[in-house]
Order: sequence, then structure tokens, then C-alpha cells
Amino acid sequence: MASQHDAARMGIKPDWEPEDIIGKMSLSDLLFSHDYRHIAIKGMLTSIAMLGLGGLMALIFRTELAMPDIQFFDARPYMSLMTLHGMFMVFGFIIPLVVSVMYYMMPRVLGTDRLLWAAGAQWSWWMLIIAAVLLVISRPDFTWTFYPPMSLRVGGELLWMAYIAVFLVAVSEFIAGAVLFRNGWEAARRIGWSKLPLMGWGAISEGLLLMGSTPALGLVAVYMYTDWAGITAVFDPSRGGSVMTFMFMFWFYGHPAVYLPLMPAIAVLYTLLPRFLGRPIWSYWSAVIAFSILTVLAFVVYPHHFQPAETVSGPLQRAVQILTLLIFVPSTLHVFNWIATLWFDVIPASAKRAVPFKFMVASIFFLMVGGVTAYVNAQIATDSDFVHNTYFVPAHFHAMFVGFMANMAMAGVYYLYPYFTGRMFSQAFGNVHFWLWQVGIFTKVMMMYWLGYAYFPRWVVDYLPLREWVMPQMILTMAAFTIGLGFIVFVVNFILSASRGRAVSGDPWAISNEAGEPIAAPAE
Repeated sequence: MASQHDAARMGIKPDWEPEDIIGKMSLSDLLFSHDYRHIAIKGMLTSIAMLGLGGLMALIFRTELAMPDIQFFDARPYMSLMTLHGMFMVFGFIIPLVVSVMYYMMPRVLGTDRLLWAAGAQWSWWMLIIAAVLLVISRPDFTWTFYPPMSLRVGGELLWMAYIAVFLVAVSEFIAGAVLFRNGWEAARRIGWSKLPLMGWGAISEGLLLMGSTPALGLVAVYMYTDWAGITAVFDPSRGGSVMTFMFMFWFYGHPAVYLPLMPAIAVLYTLLPRFLGRPIWSYWSAVIAFSILTVLAFVVYPHHFQPAETVSGPLQRAVQILTLLIFVPSTLHVFNWIATLWFDVIPASAKRAVPFKFMVASIFFLMVGGVTAYVNAQIATDSDFVHNTYFVPAHFHAMFVGFMANMAMAGVYYLYPYFTGRMFSQAFGNVHFWLWQVGIFTKVMMMYWLGYAYFPRWVVDYLPLREWVMPQMILTMAAFTIGLGFIVFVVNFILSASRGRAVSGDPWAISNEAGEPIAAPAE
């Protein structure tokens, strides 16, 4: 049960006067202002655009995969679309979006009213934009994990731009991590560690993950470029290099990368859930412990991404398996904390009506789906012999990335919308977006799990017309278009409501009963 102290640890109530910031913002403000609101809005708008581009690429290659045989294009453009889709979604959409939501909320929740090291956040955004442009120009086709030696043998003369883009992404994320860590650390010094809001703990954890993992990604990008140019042979096995060296270096970043959007999403959920329910989170210290354990384990379990490449009975694999299974402990602490907070008392009618709250509850559900099924990936035997490199793997990370993290990012965007437009979005459109996404995401994830159990391989543009594959692929494609339709509804709602939505003042998310009458929050 939450104590009276936990109410104070919620931080300054994330509620301030709605204002039409977008309407008052000039192009110069959008591009160069150090106001944390301008930086956050810019990041959110850019990430939504990246989602649109990455999603469009997914719909194109999903159309090809809807039926067996080659319909529209062959392997080369398929691999380019898959590569750009993965890079845009991971590097351009989900990580920057949840970080941008944190940029907007941290100054209020942590009580600073400004973003420390705002210039760093500005530089981080510009590097990401340059990286996105370079990726589009170079059109890499070596998958978003760019494994050598394949990635050193394919691609055109402009492939060097892709390696520079990856390096810029690493620098961009490192700087963003420094910004988050600085803000969380300074808040802890000022407020005290025992009173630090959970968003502060999330910022510190995220900062450590970004600053600790991205140097490895940057170094990998440098070596990939020099290997491709013939200057070095660090990863090229034909010239004495080691692919396993690449695997260890890349996945030292690649596994923490799974948590790079996870930590901010968790922090935002911890901030907004008490806000809509009008009561503190159920357990403050279990959340702190879970943040800490996840941060540590994120750096030590990365070899499970290439378990089949090692001796199955080796001590390293056994240790990694045990450590991977231990991740279930902090993840369960978080989920139990949220469920207990929801279950502890009646959920206000205003929360049930609120679109951000619906996205939060859906995100908790998908975190459980992705977490429970991850048990199969964590086991050496089942992973190596059954599901590794099948659709079971993208099913797991789509449940986590789209089901949990993207849903939580949308919850944050919907929550902040009246604060930076001064108007409320269309509730009807918001509900349509919500249901299209949940039906589409759930169907997509389940069909991917089905195909994984049926041994459907990853990274193929054509496949045999087997009964176990054909219908699930068609349903999976229909689910992808359902998600895309939901995104279009969201964009239309976002744009039209900025000028036509109901003007709001005071608290746009005030707690009320079924009749719309205000309910006073419990005394702290």
C-alpha cells in the first residue's frame, strides 16, 4: 500500500495552464529555440513523421508478403525497405518520441521549469535529422543490424553514408542520455534521493543506458566504414577479421537499445497513472529497485541475441540464460505495481473516458504479452533449436516496441496535446485510433507468433505456399494496414483539432465521476 510519503514523491503535479504553443511558435523557435517545450514538440513532430515513413515502408513490403511468389519487387528493394523500416522505427521514431515526451514533462515534474543542457538536446535532434537524410540517400539493404560480412558485400557506392548515419545516431543518443542524466541527477541532489519522483529515476536510468551503450555503436559504425573502405579488417573474416567481435560490440548496444525506449515509457506511465487515478503509485521503492535492476541487467545479457553462434553448453550461455531470466523480476515488479495501483481503489469515470489512460492500460497488457512469451527466447534450447531467426523474434519485439512503448508514447502525446495547442482533440477520433491500433497490433503480434511456431524465417521476400504460412501472412498484412489506418486517423485528429478543437483552460484532465462532477483528490 502506498504511504503518505509516496504522494509527495509523485513530484509537482504534471498539470499546468494549457497554451497554444504551436500557434505562437515561429519557424525559428521550432528549429533553434532552447525552450524545452519547443525542443520537445520538435522531437515529437519529427518522430511522428518518422513513424509515418517507417510505417509506409512496412505497408509496402507487407503487401508483397501478403501472398507467396513475387508480386511487385524482388529481394533487393525488399531488403532496403526492411532495413530503412527497422532503422527509422528504432532510431527515428520510438526512442526519440518517448525521450521528447520526457523532455516536455521533466521540467514540470522535477520542478525546474527548464531543461538543463537544452543545447545538448538541440544538437541531438539535428544529428538525428542528418542521419535520417543520409540513410534515405544511401538506401542500405543490409538489415538494421548490418551483420558482416554481408553488410560489407552489398549496397552501392553510397553505402558509406549509412555508416556515418549510424555513427551520428550513436552521438545523438549519447548526448540525449547526458541531458536526461543531468536533469535527473540534479533533481536528486536538490530534492533528495528518497523523495525523487519516479520520472527522475527513469531519467537517470535512461541516461546511464544511453551513455554506456552508444559508444559501442559509434565504434562499430567507424570500423564498419573503415572495413568497407579497405582501411581495416576488424570485422571482415576474409581478411582476418572476426564476425564474433562485431556481435559482441554491436549487441552491447543492441540489447540496451531494447530498454532505451522502455525506460522513458515506464517513467511516463509512473507519472501519468497516479495523475488520472488521483492516488499515489502503489509502491515507490519497488519501482526504484526495478529501475536499478533493469539498468544493470541491460548491460550483461546481450549475448542471448546470438546464442546459436556459441557452444550451447558453454558456461557463458548458461550464465546469460540465468541473467536473462532474472529480468523477469524487475519487469514483474513494474507490472504488479501498476496493476496494484489500478486495483487498489475505484477507477474514476474521467480516467475511463480519457484516451491517454486507455493507451496506458493497453500498453500494460502488451508488456505482459511480450514479457511472458520472451521466456521462450530466454531458454537456450528453445531459442537455438526452434524460434531463433523465425517470426517469433519480431513478434516479441513488436509486442514490446509497438504494443508497450508506442502505445505509451501515444498516451504521452495525447496527454500533452491540450497543453501545447490550448485545445482538446476529438474524443471520437481518439477512440477510433485507439481501437484500430489495439486490434491491429494484437492481430499482428499473434500472427507473428503463429508464424514463428510454424518456422517461418525472417528476412525473406518469397515463401512456399504452405497452409501454415499463407493465411497468417495475409491476416498479418491486413493487421498492418489496420494500424496504418489508425495512424492516419491520429494525424487527421492531431492537425484538425489544433484549430477546431474545443478550447481548454485550467485542468484538462480533472478527475470527475460519471456525471462529470469534480472529485477531490485525497489529501496528501
